Amino acid sequence: MFRNAEELVQKAEKEGIPISEVMILQEMEAQNKTRESVMEQMERNLSVMERAVERGILDTVQSVTGLTGGDGKKLHEYRMIREPLSGDTMLDAAAKAMAVNEVNAAMGTICATPTAGASGVVPGTLFAVKEKLNPDREAMIRFLFVSGAFGFVVANNAVISGAAGGCQAEVGSAAGMASAAIVEMAGGTPRQSAQAMAMTLKNMLGLVCDPVAGLVEVPCVKRNAGGTAQALLAADMALAGIESRIPCDEVIDAMYRIGQNMPTSLRETGEGGLAATPTGRRWKEELFGAGNGVR
Repeated sequence: MFRNAEELVQKAEKEGIPISEVMILQEMEAQNKTRESVMEQMERNLSVMERAVERGILDTVQSVTGLTGGDGKKLHEYRMIREPLSGDTMLDAAAKAMAVNEVNAAMGTICATPTAGASGVVPGTLFAVKEKLNPDREAMIRFLFVSGAFGFVVANNAVISGAAGGCQAEVGSAAGMASAAIVEMAGGTPRQSAQAMAMTLKNMLGLVCDPVAGLVEVPCVKRNAGGTAQALLAADMALAGIESRIPCDEVIDAMYRIGQNMPTSLRETGEGGLAATPTGRRWKEELFGAGNGVR
């Protein structure tokens, strides 16, 4: 059993196995299940993600409120007819991340990674790098185990909910999880995965959770897109040999402490940030009526 990122990396290095294998073995032990059973369980998660990506990209998914919907498909179609300024893989990941989060906002089936509000980042990056790295199905499943390993570390040493730590704890953690997994899929070392996690999360420290009208729609969907960009960038930096001067576990701890110091108005209450703008207030009044407590 590993408790933090350094123990995770050391265990992988000592045994000469990838991080995904460390997590698979831990799940086998924790759940008292066979390897086949654990892999099948993660395969089901992968299939849920795959269907959510396809639905959001191919259909115009619309939430009941009308606040979100169709932007993942719109970005995907833009990518088909224009040369993306931000690069094809990055834009593909952003489109797919938005697509999944729009499915979530429309009450569709998604896989929380680590939360529903951040559910687009991991599948968005996975199915984008799939087009570039051509992994087999097992490698895609292992991508999710790497993501899960770092999510496990964050959940047990900090927080993963916006209410407890702001959006840095949700989309920030999801982006770090995805970045670490991209590194392994691209042939990087366990330590490079931890470096990618650290650099991604560093760039998202302080990100507030300010859902308009208290709904997981605005700005959540577009923040998932932004998370994929951070994940891909940090993965490339780690693979290039760049390291975080602050160790991964210390970055996670810093995120936790920042979240603790964050005002409650910026932690999923819908009372501050974008939710408190004139347009944010107007949307809340239109959806729920006047006198709803927004100041």
